[in-house]
Amino acid sequence: MILSALFEKFVQQSPISVMARGTLEHALAAEDIDQLFANAADRQYTRTLLFSTLVDLMSSVVCRIRPSIHAAYQADPSVIGVSIRAVYDKLNPVELGTTEAVVAHTAAKLGPVIRRLRGRRPKLLPGYQVRILDGNHLAASDRRLGVLRGHAAGPLPGHALVVFDPDLGLITRMIGFEDGHAQERLGIPAVLSQSHAREVWVADRNFCTTGFLFGLDARRSRFVIRQHGSLSSVELLGKIRPDGRCSSGRVWKQKAVLSDASGSRMTLRRVTVTLDVPSRGGETEVHILTNLSDAVSASKVAEMYRSRWRIETAFAEMEKSLSGEIRSLGQPRAALFGFGLALAAANVLAAVQAAVAAAHPKSETEISGYYLADELAGTSRGMMIAIDPASWSVFGGMCEDEFVRVLRTLAKGVKVSRYRKHRRGPKKPQPPRTKGKPHLSTARLLAARKKCEK
Repeated sequence: MILSALFEKFVQQSPISVMARGTLEHALAAEDIDQLFANAADRQYTRTLLFSTLVDLMSSVVCRIRPSIHAAYQADPSVIGVSIRAVYDKLNPVELGTTEAVVAHTAAKLGPVIRRLRGRRPKLLPGYQVRILDGNHLAASDRRLGVLRGHAAGPLPGHALVVFDPDLGLITRMIGFEDGHAQERLGIPAVLSQSHAREVWVADRNFCTTGFLFGLDARRSRFVIRQHGSLSSVELLGKIRPDGRCSSGRVWKQKAVLSDASGSRMTLRRVTVTLDVPSRGGETEVHILTNLSDAVSASKVAEMYRSRWRIETAFAEMEKSLSGEIRSLGQPRAALFGFGLALAAANVLAAVQAAVAAAHPKSETEISGYYLADELAGTSRGMMIAIDPASWSVFGGMCEDEFVRVLRTLAKGVKVSRYRKHRRGPKKPQPPRTKGKPHLSTARLLAARKKCEK
């Protein structure tokens, strides 16, 4: 193997840690990241602290190897070469365009790797590239900034629109907003500028605006978007007709025409799902608008809309596995930079999962991103002591063919049973809770139950 003898013990004991750290190095190679910063940064520049060093510090926090930026710095200040104040002076004003470019870079770097590994999932719609769009509001930060200390309300450091490729399992784009109260629809122009022909955009009703739908259609993109109740410019044509079932209920279809303020008209379909079980909000029907051709059945459209859960699952796994919303970062740009690095790390875990799945095609074990991240966090400190950081640059310098070959070899040594995903059963309904007492004795409750059982 191309890896030196230094890696041998870790390859034998924890190959998945070497894969994850090596993939992170390959996706965020220092030379590429510094060049990306030079191209994307508007006002920021490099004086004494390289942007790649900042990315490395934040990555160790995001991957839960270190608990904070200060702890990551304190681990070896001599390597950083500047004061902790200089680190924060570089971190706090990181421009959103730079953060967004880092996320897109990791997807562009790892997408071909996953394709070569044949780690893609079955395509949702052959012939099209599906893009799932959703927003994520960052959790409230600590009140470390002076302007926050006199407020009881939780300070929101920002939010982001995220574009997910369900066929590759990668986050392909991030659009950040510093204003935590800004409408997600403000990101629609940026989404339209990145849309292309032969794409299908899947989104919830918050993105159902005439401007977005007409904009996608003008770019020859297709959409599967839930109809918003306020969208009154939809004219239904003809009778509603049944079209089988999907996994959540009966499916119906009907022709419709959408008009905008300028008088333009677009013919589309409205797909209605009569839910077997009402939603949490008590809704019994879901209306979906699409400009896909009739060759794609209404039942298939309904199932594509249900695929939105994949991005929500990706968010949930990222929350369990990584530290993407760092409470100590109150500055909006720094907080969004941390979230962007978490998206990049999630892409790294997706590539590792694809490599393991490709190396063990007969295994029915579904790999957990949580256990992968836990293994990486637990092993990395010792691994970085035993292996000189400069030695990891071998992964950054590998060409695609070489990197895929190394990943395949490492993945064969992974014991997949150690990283098995445990799916929980259906949730039980919560019993009504008693009120009045601020505290309860658990021991007394258990003793009372035991007495009743006798």
